Amino acid sequence: MNKMKIAIAGANGRMGHILIEAVLKADDAILTGALDVANASGLGNDAGLFLGEKTGVSIESDMDKAFGNAEYVIDFTRPAGTLEHLAYCVEKRIKMIIGTTGFDDNGKKVIEEASKIIPIVFAPNMSVGVNVTMKLLEIAARNFAEGYDIEVIEAHHRHKVDAPSGTALKMGEVIANAIGRDLAECAVYSREGITGERDPSTIGFSTIRGGDIVGDHTVLFAGTGERIEITHKSASRATYAQGSLRAARFLADKTNGLFDMQDVLHLK
Repeated sequence: MNKMKIAIAGANGRMGHILIEAVLKADDAILTGALDVANASGLGNDAGLFLGEKTGVSIESDMDKAFGNAEYVIDFTRPAGTLEHLAYCVEKRIKMIIGTTGFDDNGKKVIEEASKIIPIVFAPNMSVGVNVTMKLLEIAARNFAEGYDIEVIEAHHRHKVDAPSGTALKMGEVIANAIGRDLAECAVYSREGITGERDPSTIGFSTIRGGDIVGDHTVLFAGTGERIEITHKSASRATYAQGSLRAARFLADKTNGLFDMQDVLHLK
């Protein structure tokens, strides 16, 4: 069996460690590279040091060294870094799995253009459970389009730098598309002071940051006399890593194209 040759960006980070561990444990994958920024601690160390394992792969700051032998790059870093890695992958024809969040419209456009050359799975959340939840939200939204106020509440750890989370925004997009609204026009991201009565056509977002919360998302459909809550809670980032490996397997026979986890899980 030919194993997937995978390199990890952001190798020294929390998610980087979990991705490396998942690749090392997968029977159908092999770790071929690990990248981090030039001033990161641990550069030159074995990528498996945090596990007490010797992989023979050292953490590099040079993309040629880190990505040169890879068929796939999995990236959960920051938008600016991901776009640099993307340019390299396009040049070298390396498949990408992007779990980075916080891209602006221009960044998303760059990813879309790159997907004409290489295959990319781009999703704000690689969790299988979250993406099944997205499908449930689509079904629910169609039935709660009228007479129900829609609120998206998300909570993450204190280190998360973007808000609302990419997952919360994606949930909002799924709901808005299902009921024929434009999220850019109906989203409400903050409330303060005398706001007046709630506009029933809006979709509200609330953000919580604290402690080590991995990721909680709830969508509330509040009607008269009842409310329905659809919730997903992540207890470990390991689910994102397993989803990333499923995404890599999905890309095995792809030569180009932009996909998300709904494609990977055949939920569309």
